[in-house]
Amino acid sequence: MEIIGVIDYGMGNLHSLAKSLERVAGERRIEISSDIERLSKCDRLVLPGVGGVRGCMDELKRLELVDFLRTAARRVPLLGVCLGMQVLLDHSEENGGVAALGLIPGEVVRFPDPPPEPGTERLKVPHMGWNRVKQSRPHPLWAGIDDDSWYYFVHSFYAAPQNAAHTLGESEYSHNFAAAIARDNIVGVQFHPEKSQGAGLRLLANFASWNGEIG
Repeated sequence: MEIIGVIDYGMGNLHSLAKSLERVAGERRIEISSDIERLSKCDRLVLPGVGGVRGCMDELKRLELVDFLRTAARRVPLLGVCLGMQVLLDHSEENGGVAALGLIPGEVVRFPDPPPEPGTERLKVPHMGWNRVKQSRPHPLWAGIDDDSWYYFVHSFYAAPQNAAHTLGESEYSHNFAAAIARDNIVGVQFHPEKSQGAGLRLLANFASWNGEIG
């Protein structure tokens, strides 16, 4: 039986995400754990997260999961969700600047508080609510999902991949930003698929059956 590991490092709504995965994963087993030995036996890994990047990286280091994730990401499909997506990149400007996992080149930056241009509406940060996501390129994660589907977001920072080819989907909040990123067998989504109804559940189902290949 295949196993999908949901990484438990004490931050994030991992149980609601795990429940959503259970709904769509078929006969695959969902394993919530921080134990490296157990996670090493998983066929796919999910890195959830809610909160700040520094706290996330501190906990991953404390649990000795940083090197494990960097190694596992070369071996099995890995999905980062919300904060779990942001730490896939090199660096975040949150908390005065924090080095992250460095699995996808790029930065994490904050939405601006003032209007980016005169005459535009002042942004509310965090960005919270439903937004459409434009699929930037085909990917197994998008299988059976209509382009411009709606997803639920809660975030103050957004990913800015160094290479445009690593942007998998875009949304807009004053400007376009990467709502989904991908590199090889690594994918990340800024939105919460477990809160995004049909499109989110289909995305989780696609990940649950994805072998890490692009085409």
